[in-house]
Amino acid sequence: MKASEVIANLEKRFPNEPEYIQAVSVVLNSIEEEYNKHPEFEKANLIERLCIPERIYQFRVTWQDDNHVIHTNMGYRIQHSNAIGPYKGGLRFHPSVNLSILKFLAFEQTFKNSLTTLPMGGAKGGSDFDPAGKSDPEIMRFCQQFMSELYQYIGADVDVPAGDIGVGGREIGYLYGMYKKVTHAYTGVLTGKGLSFGGSLIRPEATGYGNIYFLQEMLATKGIDIEGKTIVVSGSGNVAQYTIQKAMRLGAKVVTCSDHNGYVYDPEGFTEEKLAYLMELKNVRHGRVKEYAEHFGLKYVAGARPWGEKCDIALPSATQNEINEEEAKTLVKNGCIAVSEGANMPSTPGAIKVFQESGLLYAPGKASNAGGVSVSGLEMAQNSVRYSWSAEEVDNKLHDIMRQIHASCVKYGKNPDGSINYVKGANVAGFMKVAEAMMAQGVV
Repeated sequence: MKASEVIANLEKRFPNEPEYIQAVSVVLNSIEEEYNKHPEFEKANLIERLCIPERIYQFRVTWQDDNHVIHTNMGYRIQHSNAIGPYKGGLRFHPSVNLSILKFLAFEQTFKNSLTTLPMGGAKGGSDFDPAGKSDPEIMRFCQQFMSELYQYIGADVDVPAGDIGVGGREIGYLYGMYKKVTHAYTGVLTGKGLSFGGSLIRPEATGYGNIYFLQEMLATKGIDIEGKTIVVSGSGNVAQYTIQKAMRLGAKVVTCSDHNGYVYDPEGFTEEKLAYLMELKNVRHGRVKEYAEHFGLKYVAGARPWGEKCDIALPSATQNEINEEEAKTLVKNGCIAVSEGANMPSTPGAIKVFQESGLLYAPGKASNAGGVSVSGLEMAQNSVRYSWSAEEVDNKLHDIMRQIHASCVKYGKNPDGSINYVKGANVAGFMKVAEAMMAQGVV
């Protein structure tokens, strides 16, 4: 297999899907050497079968706003691979949602889920519906209409969606209520549910906490402790909030947060009081970080991202392609020693190259942000046995999973000089498990 030829072919077939091509390119270039050690993979045309989703569903979602105006959005579900378990991946409600973004996310999810060691395949879905500025009744009506179509393609042993950008506990609740109504079944078909109806403790915290646990493992390879380090975080949603919380409680100083309008810089760092205000602002009032800056009298930079601020560690926790090559160079120049991704594909290929050439510790999202889907998998397990574990038990299991993911990255990514290529390690480790399962199951 020549990665460049496969990528060129995919570009011809899917010319208007840049995010999907970007994700595939990063993976194929890093697994090419390992793939070519297995001629049986090429004989079975495994690489093409791995790149193209098993099925894609698209549907119209028509809903009515509070003023009785009718609106129409697109709904999607990409079921990429169920080689190692039922399809598993989040739902994203955001105006930017399109096939390219969802195909990239489903592709990445396949290998991320493989890394967790849990039996979950890869999927993603969502809609170009924007929850921002909508009332609760409007969001409920949209979710009900979305699920009235989606329900026929999912199931506890078929495809288990979760939340993502724009889909939190409120939306999961509305989706689950409609699923029960139309199927007459009470199953673990969605994760991220409320604790009163089958949710797992630590699920809201899982992606942020897991990223910090992976970061600690990565820092430990250099004998470095997170305590006392200055950290720059992007985003202000669920992932960013719990990344900030865990880092802060481990003794680090987190000096930024952001949204798509700009970022806040606080040289004193977050406190429990400040974080509680941010959570209330974002989760209850659905406000902007500019309001947070004004409340505490902090520096606010409109229309910018926080990567120009000096830090020891950068934790991108917002969205894809939020660190470009120039911003990566600025981070390195300012003395950043580690970047661990809480978001999906937040670094551009140019940025990744800068990080790796500088010797900076760099963790790709499919490894470092796998904590969220890991606890989703633990929620599925609890639902299956009609049982729930304590917060401590779930947190310990999450910590163990992140250690195992780090160990897998080291196994496949260790260079002759002792340094670790986490991109290669994560991609090869995730790929090999899926590839072996596909080979065992025949050409299907």
